[in-house]
Amino acid sequence: MSESPIAVEARNAVKAFGQGATAVKALDDVSVKIKKGEFFTLLGPSGCGKTTLLRLIAGFETPTSGQILLDGADITQLPPNKRPVNTVFQSYALFPHLTVAQNIAFGLEMQGRPKAEIKKTVARMLALVKLEPMADRKTSQLSGGQQQRVALARALAPAPKVLLLDEPLSALDLKLRKEMQIELKRLQMETGITFVFVTHDQEEALTMSDRIAVMSAGHIQQVGAPREIYTRPANRFVASFIGETNFLTGKSDGEAVQLDIGSKIAIKAPPGPVSLAIRPEQVRVVAANDPGALPATVGATVYFGTDTHLHLVMKDGSTLVARMQSPASGSGDLAKGTNVGVTFPDSALQLLGD
Repeated sequence: MSESPIAVEARNAVKAFGQGATAVKALDDVSVKIKKGEFFTLLGPSGCGKTTLLRLIAGFETPTSGQILLDGADITQLPPNKRPVNTVFQSYALFPHLTVAQNIAFGLEMQGRPKAEIKKTVARMLALVKLEPMADRKTSQLSGGQQQRVALARALAPAPKVLLLDEPLSALDLKLRKEMQIELKRLQMETGITFVFVTHDQEEALTMSDRIAVMSAGHIQQVGAPREIYTRPANRFVASFIGETNFLTGKSDGEAVQLDIGSKIAIKAPPGPVSLAIRPEQVRVVAANDPGALPATVGATVYFGTDTHLHLVMKDGSTLVARMQSPASGSGDLAKGTNVGVTFPDSALQLLGD
């Protein structure tokens, strides 16, 4: 099976702000390939470099060194208006004095497209974002979610090769944000346009992305599909940033690992100290006298609605979190101080790199 063609590529991109010894590298030798037609997410905490990388692709910033390529062509020095790329910002930047249809048509008019083509494209975009009834309404009269749809339609109207999205859902409330996650993925699949999405929200990234690049301190820590990133994190940072994680320590003899909490697991690792991760949903709480279970004491119970998290104090004093489905009756929580047993499959433990 042939590899998908590459839409966007960063090659050894460095972006430094300032001069000499006081210069700060927002990006430090970043290389990544984004495939045509995929929903690719740059994920990481504030200051990790994800928006800087997006701005290099858009042309709003020029790399200190390295290259940005689009369809294999070097666009590093190409100004933003010469790139077949559009950007949707957090603020949407709509024109409040114009109608929805006029906002969508604006970019096409600036390009000098024929009136008949503009009218046809605007109608298609309105249908795509499901705003046909609001075509003649001023954008200042719309809700936040509706304004975001207008911004998306305006950005998609010129049919860019790549659509860049800089945390466009951050201003929305939780319910609307979840709805728009589904809508964004639908739009990307229907248009086939390459989406490059920036967020610090791990749930957004896992929900929408074909692939995710997890970033930290100007570096890409890991690139992979959501399931791969979640189940096989490359290192401790990725494991801790994507979802909740328990970290365990132990010592390897080359063939197995003796965990500090008491059990021996069949994981091959170089001899010496090791670090492992296990997700809370893989931790099982059983009766204290269950054969083979590790002894633990309930330290706290935290109710999340559908789930309940048990904070378990192990024999060595470390803490494990177990995620359990909350009982339908609303009762049955284990009280603080209850003695329990803990089990988990060896296969659920992930050996972490540096």
